[in-house]
Amino acid sequence: MMAANPLEQRPLGKTGLKVSCVGFGASPLGNVFGVVSESDAIAIVRRAFHLGINFFDTSPYYGGTLSEKMLGKGLKALEVPRNQYIVSTKCGRYKEGFDFSAERVTKSIDESLERLQLDYVDFLQCHDIEFGSLDQIVTETLPALVKLKETGKVKFVGITGLPLEVFTYVLERVPPGTVDVVLSYCHYGINDNTLEEVVPYLKSKGVGIISASPLAMGLLTESGAPDWHPASPQLKAACEAAAAHCKEKGKNISKLALQYSLCNKDISTILVGMNSVKQVDENVDAAIEFATVGKDEKTLAEIEGILKPVKNQTWASGIQQS
Repeated sequence: MMAANPLEQRPLGKTGLKVSCVGFGASPLGNVFGVVSESDAIAIVRRAFHLGINFFDTSPYYGGTLSEKMLGKGLKALEVPRNQYIVSTKCGRYKEGFDFSAERVTKSIDESLERLQLDYVDFLQCHDIEFGSLDQIVTETLPALVKLKETGKVKFVGITGLPLEVFTYVLERVPPGTVDVVLSYCHYGINDNTLEEVVPYLKSKGVGIISASPLAMGLLTESGAPDWHPASPQLKAACEAAAAHCKEKGKNISKLALQYSLCNKDISTILVGMNSVKQVDENVDAAIEFATVGKDEKTLAEIEGILKPVKNQTWASGIQQS
């Protein structure tokens, strides 16, 4: 039984699915931010589910298929009916590189289902489409994924990417209802909220919206961005100053960043990578506090002031873990 919990659920576009406002990003289970043991992975997934998180997102790219395997073990260990959780995986991006061909993505779902130990995924997303030919995505990849819906292995179809214009490019060129979900990352946080400009358009297309990485891939954390982070030195310095300001006031910038990202109810879920039970607890607590008490307007305004000179400063797609 799931614990009674006020973690909010939001409808996801026209899918009929209701997803928890905080989603579980499973890339850390692929050891991309340090080693997570199998027993820890199972404990983390269990904790998330019991605290009301019902949406789990992975990709064969994360940890070279390890994330899918670990998430599969975690979900199996829950021993609950399959309809109690929502699983998303991706295709087209692999450890070996990109391949958006119909043949590869069709094979990809069978491999993913085996690793996840599932009969179907709720949605399958083309992963980081800006690295492929967008015309191939439109004419070959997405039609192949729509065909997979007919097999029952995939309930819904999505696309992911960093530049927001890739979503409009594709959605303008495919039949209505082809794309059910988009996953955007690093564009709806304190330092960058450009996703908001695209939300009305996505809604008009009936597309569900997932926003990932409210912490901007580590920029909005006390420990700061990892070495590989593609942000400019100015943006990194401003985020470090904002984090230090929060710490001085006894606040945590990561918690404030997550709460900021929960503000727009048209965004169905905020996807956060989690690599420990403690992180799960902190993220759920932040969401519940936001729902019951609201966000810390004063500190958020101060952070926004510090980040104003670098507001909406983006970076080119590169080595980031999307």
